[in-house]
Amino acid sequence: MSTFAAPYTQKPLHSRTLGACWIIYGLFRVLSAIWLAAFTPTATVMFGALLARVPDPFNLMAGFHLFYLVVLVWAGVSGMVGLLAGVALLTGWRVGGALVRLASYLCVGDVPVGTTLSVYTLSVLFPTVVAEPALRSSRAA
Repeated sequence: MSTFAAPYTQKPLHSRTLGACWIIYGLFRVLSAIWLAAFTPTATVMFGALLARVPDPFNLMAGFHLFYLVVLVWAGVSGMVGLLAGVALLTGWRVGGALVRLASYLCVGDVPVGTTLSVYTLSVLFPTVVAEPALRSSRAA
């Protein structure tokens, strides 16, 4: 039996809705990466127009290209992982927990939707369990 075919053991009742949200968010991020790739020449010309009076525009343009590439790759990777996490939640893959965590950590900086989805996912699917004796200790008060 394949790792992907085995059911995920701890599957909350609302994981279908959360999986659909991750698929929609993943599609949005992949489409935004495609959009960024399609408009790279336009963004380069627009940023270059700002550098008309800068003493050394080549270093700034190189920095812009590096930043743009990082944003483009981040959008593509977080979108693909988000799609896989959504499919894992819907189908119940055993690796679903790790994929959902990875997707949450990758997308937590994408304000506002990525942050909201990531924090909600981490708090609902992976709650922190505090032992009862720790709550009674004098340090907790």
